[in-house]
Amino acid sequence: MIDFSAPLQGIQRAEASLNRTAGRVAALGMPQGDAMDLSGEAVALLTAKTSMQANLNVLRTEANLSRSIVNLLA
Repeated sequence: MIDFSAPLQGIQRAEASLNRTAGRVAALGMPQGDAMDLSGEAVALLTAKTSMQANLNVLRTEANLSRSIVNLLA
């Protein structure tokens, strides 16, 4: 049986990172948000996006592999 937990955990970590970064960007108009490093936040958003895509690709590959194994055994 293929273990889907690793890519699912990676997706959850990427989502949490995206939510934290979005919260910081949303605070830009607030007084404490004036000193925000916008370029750093853009990098954080792109990193979260790339991580999400990579983990989704792993998940799809594992699902396809699992489907292929089931088809071979059927």
